[in-house]
Amino acid sequence: MKRRLALILALTLLASNALAHVPSTLPQQTTQQPSTQTNPTQTSAQATPTPTSTQATPTPQSTPAEESEEDVVRITTNLVQFDAVVTDRQGHQVTDLRPEDFEVFLDGKKQELTNFSYISEESGVLMAATPTTPRLADRNAPPIPPAHLRPEQVRRTVALVVDDLGTSFQSLTYVRQALKKFVDEQMQPGDLVAIMRTSAGMGALQQFTSDKNILYRAIEHVRWNPSGRSGISAFAPAAPDAFAQAKQQSGLSNNNANGNDPSSDLDEFREELFSVGTLGALNFIVRGMNELPGRKSVVMFSDGFKIYDQEDPTKKARVIDNLRRLIDLANRASVVVYTVDARGLQVAGLSAADDLNGRTTQQINDLLTSRLDELIDTQQGLQYLADATGGFLVKNNNDMSGAVRRVLEDQKGYYLIGFRPDESVFDSIRGRRHFNNLQVKVRRPGLRVRSRAGFIGVTDSEAKPVRRTRVEQLIGALASPFSSGDVPLRLTSLPGGDTARGSYVTSLMHIDMGGVRFTDEADGWHKAVLDVVALTFGEEGNVIDRIDRTETVRVRAAAYDAVRHNGLVYTMQVPVKKAGAYQLRVAVRDAATEKLGSASQFVEVPNLKKDRLALSGIIMQSSGFTAVQLLSSGIGAEGEQATPDPQGSPAVRRFRQGDDVDYYFNIYNARLDSAGRTQLQTQMRLFRDGQQVYAGQPIPFDPGKQTDTKNLHDGSRIHLNTGLAPGDYVLQIIVTDALAPEKRRAATQWIDFEIVK
Repeated sequence: MKRRLALILALTLLASNALAHVPSTLPQQTTQQPSTQTNPTQTSAQATPTPTSTQATPTPQSTPAEESEEDVVRITTNLVQFDAVVTDRQGHQVTDLRPEDFEVFLDGKKQELTNFSYISEESGVLMAATPTTPRLADRNAPPIPPAHLRPEQVRRTVALVVDDLGTSFQSLTYVRQALKKFVDEQMQPGDLVAIMRTSAGMGALQQFTSDKNILYRAIEHVRWNPSGRSGISAFAPAAPDAFAQAKQQSGLSNNNANGNDPSSDLDEFREELFSVGTLGALNFIVRGMNELPGRKSVVMFSDGFKIYDQEDPTKKARVIDNLRRLIDLANRASVVVYTVDARGLQVAGLSAADDLNGRTTQQINDLLTSRLDELIDTQQGLQYLADATGGFLVKNNNDMSGAVRRVLEDQKGYYLIGFRPDESVFDSIRGRRHFNNLQVKVRRPGLRVRSRAGFIGVTDSEAKPVRRTRVEQLIGALASPFSSGDVPLRLTSLPGGDTARGSYVTSLMHIDMGGVRFTDEADGWHKAVLDVVALTFGEEGNVIDRIDRTETVRVRAAAYDAVRHNGLVYTMQVPVKKAGAYQLRVAVRDAATEKLGSASQFVEVPNLKKDRLALSGIIMQSSGFTAVQLLSSGIGAEGEQATPDPQGSPAVRRFRQGDDVDYYFNIYNARLDSAGRTQLQTQMRLFRDGQQVYAGQPIPFDPGKQTDTKNLHDGSRIHLNTGLAPGDYVLQIIVTDALAPEKRRAATQWIDFEIVK
């Protein structure tokens, strides 16, 4: 408790220090300064603003259409529903078919269709194409803050998976180019995208997001894995047969039963091990996508993997078992897997890298044959995975960007087809449920249909994992890609630092206590018990910090009503030794009802030791609310003092039209001219749904009486015009240092908030 109170006081001091300077001339903001009794150095100069300069002015915004919440794939005793895509000979989708145009067979038995519809993802789904990003035109321009997507706003969910466990160094060059082109040109508003690697875990960059800046960072981490199953190029260059030479020198016969090359068995075991690793990583990704809305797609770039051994089919049993489990999981999660052979168009011939010294003509022919067999065998695994989940394989094609474009075209729409299954579908044979093969045919000639290969005879409710223990429930909540659950959470993580403590991340977690069960105790006290788990992940999936606590909340009288209505704020602070990207995932569990809530947030911590311009996180709150009031009402406090309404607090940031809102932040490592003065400019911008709705003019920054140029405090007040439509917004702050090098002249931070009526 003492540690938490120390953190509360630390952030309170940060907020009050940020009040130490408010510019006296703010063309785009109100110049009225926030009232405070804790700021002895606050200047009193104020300018009289004009009506046009004191309010943020809105621009018209479009509202996306509502998304259907129905499951795409559903397997119950009353209904089996699945998706199918029909294309013509040119690969174009056919959308005008009727139920009588389809024939559906389950284990060879024709089914009578009971449900049928065509779902279009085009009309009212994709907004206007994203304009060319400032990143392409000017790499030094401030990035556009991402739009915060709620589940109902997601239109396409795409996981771009790079199988770095099985992709060569040569292939990865083209994969990175395709990924960059997708983010630059093909990604649309309403897209939820993740760029993942099969060798990485739940890292800060391994997440679904609409933020292009996170995706760019993820692309930078796509590198060749020298420990994987693929080498520098698609085919390992031929080298002198060292083992044969050693046998000849030792007098061993080539027919010696003990003369088999031991490295061959080792390579085969290593290849199988990494193939299983690839499928396991895909299993983890698909399992995480299960909670995402709608029809989802995975695009995997890989040099392929083998699922059969021509000499001994039983050797790949482990790979096949993992593949079947992945297919069933993907089908139940409504995930379509598309695979792309990252090797492109390959010729299984000789190259300049091959050393044929000492090889006979027959050995050279065997080498060419083995390369062709390897190409075909590794493509079989990609083909099988795509076919079984309703996707397709792109192979023998050097246009990686075109492959992604084909996948996006395939996402335009799909048929939903359903039938009532027979009871025998879910019967077990010798204690095991069998795999039901699904076959779909189209009567109209010249058309091709792609759909699911089938499903294991288990209903969705039976297949859903049952999390019984406290640990299982909390881990399941932590894996959720959205803030979800019966205990609503809102997470705000603010990077900061100072010379004494270095860099750190302060996080405010607002817990809605309306659904939490309190037990009555003596003397009018009420008690609730909450399990709190928080994990901070680094870029590579390593856990930087972990919190696992059980907290007891005891309140009575007016404080009880206030807590039930206003919620509580849990304050955490994580010291950060190394600058970079981090992801905080939190989960809360009501011990009495086992209700859960979860949230996550990406945060980038600047390196304050490199003398580069940087900003802290932004504290944003209603002008009538103080950080002292908010943070003193943290979880675990006992007493009768009622907490203030947190709607306008830094932890919630829900403001009304016409409100005055204060924001504060710190500027690190400002440079000084020969006279010892800074040359900083600040600018405020507002965004909604990724579109700018207001931009203030850059204004000079006056540090006032502040002397520590390594850590300057700034802040101001804005008036939310009553014409601003209710919805989610982003406040962006841009600070420019004219004395810094051009590439490091600007720094930016942003924070989301909501406007309500």
